[in-house]
Amino acid sequence: MLDFKRKPSVFGGTMIIAGTAIGAGMLALPTISAGMWIWYSLGLLALTWFMMLLSSQALLEVNLHYNPGSSFHTLVLDNLGKFWNLINGLSVAFVLYILIYAYVSGGGSMVVHISMVALDYEPPKLVAGLFFALLLSGCVWWSTYIVDRFSIVMIGGMVLTFIFAMSGMLSEIKMSYLLDLNHDGNPYGIFVFVALSTYLTSFCFHASVPSLVKYFGKESKKINQCLIYGTLIALFAYIIWNIACEGNIQRSDFKNVIAAGGNVRHLIEAASLSLNGAFLLRMLEGFAFLAVATSFLGAGLGLFDYMADLCGFDDSRLGRTKTLLVTFAPPIIAGMIYPDGFLLAIGWAGLAATIWSVIIPALLLRANRITHSALGINYRVKGGNWTIYTLLVYGCVVGVCHILFVFNWLPMYK
Repeated sequence: MLDFKRKPSVFGGTMIIAGTAIGAGMLALPTISAGMWIWYSLGLLALTWFMMLLSSQALLEVNLHYNPGSSFHTLVLDNLGKFWNLINGLSVAFVLYILIYAYVSGGGSMVVHISMVALDYEPPKLVAGLFFALLLSGCVWWSTYIVDRFSIVMIGGMVLTFIFAMSGMLSEIKMSYLLDLNHDGNPYGIFVFVALSTYLTSFCFHASVPSLVKYFGKESKKINQCLIYGTLIALFAYIIWNIACEGNIQRSDFKNVIAAGGNVRHLIEAASLSLNGAFLLRMLEGFAFLAVATSFLGAGLGLFDYMADLCGFDDSRLGRTKTLLVTFAPPIIAGMIYPDGFLLAIGWAGLAATIWSVIIPALLLRANRITHSALGINYRVKGGNWTIYTLLVYGCVVGVCHILFVFNWLPMYK
């Protein structure tokens, strides 16, 4: 919980943005990038970073016209009305539900992998996913304090394992893999479009913008610095992650990962074929597991509180049990029915996130500039009206591309 009695720091705000953006969604990046490979993936990372930063700055401009503490819900309702507020609420809920399903799928696959490595036993996917989900959802049910304590420990572990894993993987990069010298004849550029929604999901942090305005007040310069620095940290982490994976896994080997649903376990197994040293592999496995677990707790707590407020459940044990069932039963059941949907689910989350993190901020900016004077605030996102149109076009392109992919009208590398 933020301590508002202390003077807010740019470093703290930067960590809020970076911590919100970086999560298990990054584990899907190398797999969805297999078709376009390294140069296109780096270009798409830079484009996605810029567009998501721009949309967050648009949201910041709108938020500065309101008192600190005004929520995303307030901004949408006041500027766009009840219809768009309903669309926004449904989009946020859908994103959280689909992400929790993705984390049940990814976490279950990691439980299977760890069990095979440590015990030489492969548990059923259904049991592994259920064990992972029940353990962590139980933490959310018990209290927010437990989630807070667990998250601090796991985020610390995630950072350490990421540093160890990336330093080792980068030292073992094979340039023939990274540059795809054994090219299999498949083109590169055509596979960019299928990756758009997954890349967008990895840069979603926009719900934190109102929190920063509440934290800093109307110190727009500091808030903007937090947005820039935080997203740059995420961009750097994703670049390192993509290079490390694509430098240690042959492009053709990703076909098996994709065929298996793009789950985390299969990505780790593909990397293990070329990595030397058990320690390095254990660090990679630890990072992947902790990334999924911390993301599950973050998304789970957010949806838990959202559903408790929406359904009017109190904070008693009975009330929290009702909220637990409404929050976690649908994604857990989906994870039992279809346990290998990690990559697909991250893409669907990107489609819904496109609405509330790109299209709605653009519409908010347009409506807000019509109804509010720029006087009284000391920040205005660059680009004028072109910013609005650029965001709308980008959001529509991402949404259309994902829908085309769902109907098999866009090619997937496999």
